Amino acid sequence: QLQASGGGSVQAGGSLRLSCTASERTFSVHSVGWFRQAPGKEHEFVAAINWWGGDTYEADSVKGRFTISRDNAKNTVYLQMNSLRSEDTAVYFCAASPNSDGLTNTNAYTYWGQGTQVTVSS
Repeated sequence: QLQASGGGSVQAGGSLRLSCTASERTFSVHSVGWFRQAPGKEHEFVAAINWWGGDTYEADSVKGRFTISRDNAKNTVYLQMNSLRSEDTAVYFCAASPNSDGLTNTNAYTYWGQGTQVTVSS
C-alpha cells in the first residue's frame, strides 16, 4: 500500500515536497513514479526513479523545477517541487512498478497511492 503526502496550497514560485511511503519492504526493489491529474484531464507523467535510484526521468514540463529521489532505508520516494506554477495544480499520485523501463506510462505500474492535492495560486 502506498501513501502519498505533502500536498497543499502555495503561491506561484513556492515549493512543496511530496512523499510516497510504503509499508512493504519490497518497495525498495520497485521503481516509483509520480503522475498528476488536473480536473477534466487524464493522468500526466511527472517523474520516475528506478528501484536503485540510479536513473531518474522527468517530464519536460517539470525539468529543472522538480526533483525525484528516494531513501530505501525509509521506504520513501520524494518529489521536490520548486518554482511552482498555476499549471502544476493537480492531484498527485505515486505508483510503484516492478519494471525499470517504460516508466513514463501508467501501464507500467502495479500499485497506486490515493493522491494528494497540490494547488498553486497565481
